[in-house]
Amino acid sequence: MAQRKKLILVRHAKSSWDNPWLNDHDRPLAKRGLDDAPKMANRLKKKGIYPDLMLSSTALRAAETAKITAKILEVPEDDISWEKGLFHASPHQILKIIRMQKDSVNTLLVFGHNPGFNDLITYLGGELDNLPTSGQFGFKLKTEHWAELKPETAEIWFFDFPKKKS
Repeated sequence: MAQRKKLILVRHAKSSWDNPWLNDHDRPLAKRGLDDAPKMANRLKKKGIYPDLMLSSTALRAAETAKITAKILEVPEDDISWEKGLFHASPHQILKIIRMQKDSVNTLLVFGHNPGFNDLITYLGGELDNLPTSGQFGFKLKTEHWAELKPETAEIWFFDFPKKKS
């Protein structure tokens, strides 16, 4: 039997609003984001979570979060898959992207944005008001196929965020 799938949704770290005229796609991380992203990546490492694939929105704040996480988890930056469709994505669009992944991928990290992540987590059975910046929400799937990801096949694994006491 193949390994059960594990999905971790990672909201980008806190972005900078120093330049309010900057295009939303091009906003970099704020100091707090640069502090929180490695802290949260180290928590994944402590849990023994190493992805087979990292998918990231092309927005700068998500890309920077993914690169920081990759470095800490010792994933080559070239192995990050950039997915333009994750920027301003609806839960339906995020689900579609996840369902298209190869079944050879067992642990998938997806870096993206709210409100899409919040809505997808709720749809899959997670209960939360808000996935904070740098927040991580993990699901274990009761299936060996990404194409079968739906509420009936998803079970909550963990929810973590920077201010959570470990």
